[in-house]
Amino acid sequence: MVYLISLLAGIIASFIGSLVGLGGGMILIPLLLALHEHHPGFAWATPHTIVGISLFLIVFTALSSTISYLKQQRVDKKSGLQFLLGSIPGGIFGSWLNQFVPAEKFTLYFGLLMIVMSLLLFIKRQEQARPMITTGSKRVFTINGVEYQYAVNKWFAISISFIVGVLSGLFGIGGGAIMVPTMILLFGFPTQIATATSMFMIFFVSLFSATTHVFLGHIDWQYVFIFIPAAWIGGKLGAYTNQKLTGNAVQWILRIILILVGFQLIIEGLS
Repeated sequence: MVYLISLLAGIIASFIGSLVGLGGGMILIPLLLALHEHHPGFAWATPHTIVGISLFLIVFTALSSTISYLKQQRVDKKSGLQFLLGSIPGGIFGSWLNQFVPAEKFTLYFGLLMIVMSLLLFIKRQEQARPMITTGSKRVFTINGVEYQYAVNKWFAISISFIVGVLSGLFGIGGGAIMVPTMILLFGFPTQIATATSMFMIFFVSLFSATTHVFLGHIDWQYVFIFIPAAWIGGKLGAYTNQKLTGNAVQWILRIILILVGFQLIIEGLS
């Protein structure tokens, strides 16, 4: 029964993560923490173990959905590679930091950050609205016959992605909850391109973060091999569903998830 519940939890987390570009960790970690508190079969789900397993889940969720997004030609590979220049070193540093800093101390502040990011997404902006940052390399993408133009500032992108990488390694999340709103609001990415490019970046940063956790001994392989197929199935389903939704629908789903998870983290941090 524990294995079946784990499989279902992995599919649900990966599906939602792939759908909105979160990576799945923001969904899986609260699920496993709740199961740890209320189900004796999940006594193994300690914070360190959850972080390690979550990162492995994210690796395969992101790989599965990235392959789908690449086929749909929605990944801005050039921008994604720039984001990796900051996120990979940040992920390694965050994973190393995890063994010294109890993650629960950051729970309250991280929950507040999720709420702030969700509120920023409620700011109405038209497709041709002026992004906050207009300098940098120009990008042109066409989705469903509509052309989108935006610009990516290299050094700002590297700085933001380094912070995302640290949070990824430290908390076992993909970082999409920060990257997707940042890409939309600051650089003017179309929502669906932001989601797809976020998953592309998340794959690589979570791979390096997970590898670091392996060397630190934070991986329970018995459960990793349950979550891997769950991540693949959920990632494929999420990417397929994303293709069927409008950019506005994806943004609303992202807003709701950020608010719900943010309040959950705040309550946990205050308890």
